[in-house]
Amino acid sequence: MNQVAVSDNVGAAPPVSGAYESSAAANVAPSVQFISFAIGDEQYGVDIMAVREIKGWVDITHLPKQPAYVRGVLNLRGAIVPIMDLRCRFGQGLTTTSPLHIMIIVQIEGRQIGLIGDRVLDIVSVEADQIQKVPRASAGAATDFLAGLVTHDNSMIALIDLPGLLAIDSIGDAALPNGATAGH
Repeated sequence: MNQVAVSDNVGAAPPVSGAYESSAAANVAPSVQFISFAIGDEQYGVDIMAVREIKGWVDITHLPKQPAYVRGVLNLRGAIVPIMDLRCRFGQGLTTTSPLHIMIIVQIEGRQIGLIGDRVLDIVSVEADQIQKVPRASAGAATDFLAGLVTHDNSMIALIDLPGLLAIDSIGDAALPNGATAGH
């Protein structure tokens, strides 16, 4: 009789410790979530934890003597937020903005920055091990602003390394909070 009882348990649900072990195994390859958006025909993604807000396009205040990719600043509930044109930052010319464009407000190293995109696509979740390194086509290739590449729904998404995006060179005094200037 005892043997029958043991064989009946073979198909039973695993004990609680077995369930814990399987969930721990699932944590080996953690999930990464990001907001995917388009710039032209290209898809990019930013870490969902860095995104503070997504806004429709509104007029911004242009500032003199800024790099071309710093399109101006936006007063966002009392905070002055610099707006970066990613198309221009990536060497593809200035974005001709329209009411259809969006601004993704992200937090980078304690600062808020707005990123201009054409449209938001999706919230994407992938396993961390699905993110591939960005190949360097040449020694001088500027890919420091990319954290990796991921394929999702038959599309390639370039993941933006937000601190790397700022580290390429300073985005000027507009990026500093409360009107502070670099080195002052």
